[in-house]
Amino acid sequence: MAAPWWAAALVTLGVVGLAAGPRGCAAQPVVLTSYAQPKLSLRPYDWTYLRVDLPASFSSITMNFATDRDIVSERLWSSSPREHLKDLPKSDLAIICLMIANPPIPDTSDYYLDNLLSNFLAVGSFGNTNNQSNLAQCIPFQKNTTIVLTNGQISPGIWYIGYFNGLGPARTQSKMISRGRALSVSTSITVEGCPTSALWGPYCSQTIETIACSQFSRYNNSRDLLGLTINTRKILKTKENTRRTSFLSRSNHPIGHQLESNGTSVMGVENLITCAISNDSLCLRQGDIKFYFLDIVNQALQFEITATNFRLSQSASLICYLRCNALPQRDWHDYSGDISSAPVVIKLPNIGRWYIAIEILNKTQMRNTTAPMLDTICFSFDWQVTGCLNGKTGTNCSWEAYVLQRVPKRNPSVPFESYYVPTDERALLEYSHFSLEKFLTNSSFEQFSWTYFFLDVPQGSAGALIHVQLKSDKELNYELYSKYGGLPSNDSWDYYASRTSSSNGSVFYSLQNSTDSDMDLSIFYAKEGTWCFGVKHPNYTSNSQTYMSISLQGCHRNCNQKGVCHASVDESGLTFYSFCTCDRDHGGFDCSDELVSPNGHIRQSVFLIASNAAAILPAFWALRQKAFAEWILYTSSGISSALYHSCDVGTWCILSFRVLQFLDFWLSFMAVVGTFIYMATIKEASKRAMHTGVFILTAILAATGATRSANIGIVVAIGSFGLLIGWILEFSTARRFVCCSWRINLNVPHRWPNLAALFWNTLEMLNKRFRWLYLLFGFITLSFAALSWKLESNSSYWIWHSMWHITIYTSSFFFLCSMRVNTTNHSPETTYELTRQDTLPTTESSQT
Repeated sequence: MAAPWWAAALVTLGVVGLAAGPRGCAAQPVVLTSYAQPKLSLRPYDWTYLRVDLPASFSSITMNFATDRDIVSERLWSSSPREHLKDLPKSDLAIICLMIANPPIPDTSDYYLDNLLSNFLAVGSFGNTNNQSNLAQCIPFQKNTTIVLTNGQISPGIWYIGYFNGLGPARTQSKMISRGRALSVSTSITVEGCPTSALWGPYCSQTIETIACSQFSRYNNSRDLLGLTINTRKILKTKENTRRTSFLSRSNHPIGHQLESNGTSVMGVENLITCAISNDSLCLRQGDIKFYFLDIVNQALQFEITATNFRLSQSASLICYLRCNALPQRDWHDYSGDISSAPVVIKLPNIGRWYIAIEILNKTQMRNTTAPMLDTICFSFDWQVTGCLNGKTGTNCSWEAYVLQRVPKRNPSVPFESYYVPTDERALLEYSHFSLEKFLTNSSFEQFSWTYFFLDVPQGSAGALIHVQLKSDKELNYELYSKYGGLPSNDSWDYYASRTSSSNGSVFYSLQNSTDSDMDLSIFYAKEGTWCFGVKHPNYTSNSQTYMSISLQGCHRNCNQKGVCHASVDESGLTFYSFCTCDRDHGGFDCSDELVSPNGHIRQSVFLIASNAAAILPAFWALRQKAFAEWILYTSSGISSALYHSCDVGTWCILSFRVLQFLDFWLSFMAVVGTFIYMATIKEASKRAMHTGVFILTAILAATGATRSANIGIVVAIGSFGLLIGWILEFSTARRFVCCSWRINLNVPHRWPNLAALFWNTLEMLNKRFRWLYLLFGFITLSFAALSWKLESNSSYWIWHSMWHITIYTSSFFFLCSMRVNTTNHSPETTYELTRQDTLPTTESSQT
């Protein structure tokens, strides 16, 4: 049987020399990649992502963000800016997040947001971006933000920037109108790196030394390990119970390594690599530190680091720090150890680049004292990586491991949707599930055994979720562990689930609808690359039948049947991500948050629809005064608003939603402006001209952005301007200006009246024109209407918008009632109609 891909752990070795000061010739970093987006618009509760690839050779990244929002400066003037930022509603909190490997999902808990704002006020930027945890690093938006991160602060790889304009479960609510503020962001990103591979460091001031490696005679054409091709393994001696093979890189001597397995010893030699590391080339001075790197591209059992050929004083030690995919530091590393006294062994290392830092420490130096130390110490290394053969893995190569192949579903709405099945005749490609018992490890050496399943999440699908389901006809006795880039174990895992407990505290993990016989878990926005799922099970045989299914899906539980799943592309166009558009009663990432109960939905629907009955007040008054045009306008406005909200709440749609929305806002705008125009007692021809212009302007407003908050101010301004024009025309007529149908003669009379008399005459005219008590009530109700509009939000929309209906129609009624219709000189024409024209000639009128 051919060995699987994880049996050969390909290893790449390199050395990076970093001293206390720069060595070698420094060079100016060069631009590797750049990205610019002049304008990104986000509506309230909207969000998007941007993918940024940082190559291994990058030295620094500069990110510039310019926005029209600055919630920090608005609150920093107070004595307690932290408390003011905490009091800011989540719906108004605009933040930018940074996360490695997968798109960020901000934690909206009060505890997390409190820490986020506290860290930002203390640091002024992102927190510890070198932290590889499952929490995104977020900061509030500022007017102008410039962030510079070096390769000592941020790891190479795929990073995602998340733009969020408002947080909370209502951010994905569909047609509900939100009065929040929009956000406009411009982004500029520049990634710099060293011009040659021989330089390293944030400022390209350190040199890189490559370790010379060689192989057996027929593989010795490669000058170094980076140009080496690993060919098919050649086993010199094999036995049936062979479990492990070692790959040993020892200075100057190719050797085979003997391993024990189940009481049988074998000699295995496979693609033996020899790296020449002499004592003269690996030397450290006091205060120096050197970095090495080790690339593990497939799953390995362990690797071991041993120092040899060195001479240290009794007070000195060779300290080794290790970290995966990031440079280790003395106070920030994954593993550490004194390799001058014992080897450092890493069990089940993650796939990736392991960085190893070596420094000489005096034992008394650790206690902040000084002691004499040798100026220079030279040493050699043994690097040993161990893997398993014959489809086995685990600490003693006794557990089964399988590679799952991906079968696309070819769903056009979710381009990355697929499922995984083993590459074995015991599983069929036509079915998305397989029998778990057929693949379990059968071992009698331990009480519990493990069975591992490897799968690969393809590039560009980091916005998908991994869904794992176990269904049994009996009680489940299995535990499920998962880990990205490595083998999970009892001590090392990313996510864990069993019949009685599970891992929690992560926004990227969900365990729902699990019973004694079913287990259903999801990993949101799974990282691209290799994932391993380990099933821990007892060794005794069971007659149960358990089916396991692993799939790559778009939305969690299909948005819980409370919304529609959509797929989009990030701003770079390189990654798909899925999201839910929820119905009117639900919200959240997967529409699982009930925002409105069924009874609440009925109550809100009744309020929003029935509140339009307030249009009866101005319509009745207009009909009584025989102002038929205004009567039609108020009546149609109330009916269209009721029909629109009936469709919006999901009750009944007589026309499409867009058409009803346009009619509602357009006729509402016309009703407001029509009230102003009616209050100006001008001739029919002038009113028809003003109505025609208002028709066009309000139609444009309703068609281009009906829900803009600025529209109410624009409509009031148009109505006030029409009223002012009407009064000017009326005043010019009273002052004996010559008015023509097409032009106005503005000849100044020879003698202007006394200004004081003119002022008192104007007050007398206004007193005869209006009933001031009704006019006062009109302005009060109009103020309540403006306040209701301002207080609208996603949670309180129904009550405040219902109050808007009542107050805006009531204010129109009071304004109409404030007109005195029986004044002697300035009474409005009660028979005015919008389409009325006097077509009789003057002579015929006089004869009649």
